[in-house]
Amino acid sequence: ELYDFGVTDDQTLYFVMELLQGMDLERLVRAHGPQPAGRVIRILRQVCDSLEEAHHRGLVHRDIKPANIHLGVLGLRHDFVKVLDFGLVKAVGPREEEVSLASATGDTPGTPAYMAPEAILGQPIDGRADLYALGCVGYFLLTGSVVFESASALQAAATYRKDIDHQADELGA
Repeated sequence: ELYDFGVTDDQTLYFVMELLQGMDLERLVRAHGPQPAGRVIRILRQVCDSLEEAHHRGLVHRDIKPANIHLGVLGLRHDFVKVLDFGLVKAVGPREEEVSLASATGDTPGTPAYMAPEAILGQPIDGRADLYALGCVGYFLLTGSVVFESASALQAAATYRKDIDHQADELGA
């Protein structure tokens, strides 16, 4: 939660946010390795609840990845999930298209290893792109590795395009 924000006398911007105790999923897997399926299911269900709320409000997160999913304790409940970093969130639906700082500079927002093909290719996205990313997070939690390795969105786009062309050739299109 964001409790307060402002600017100091020396013009430094500050935020006062809640202190989270726990760790993100990236650190969890790096420290403890692949996770048991039952635990992964409990974690992913909570992320789905959070994404359902965002999608119901017409918002797409656009950067679902292990480092943006935090595990903590709430009361007696362990592995309480908080989805973090809505900095790339985008409103979708019947509203006018909004330009984010990333898209205004021509960047493709997100983390390539967790981005849906349509997002990497610069095509319109909706909540399904977040669900694709969450599937990649699930794979990471279960295996300790990413589904696809790429250094940049451009490299991932070239790989997707090559796969699409290859499939079209096989189908005789």
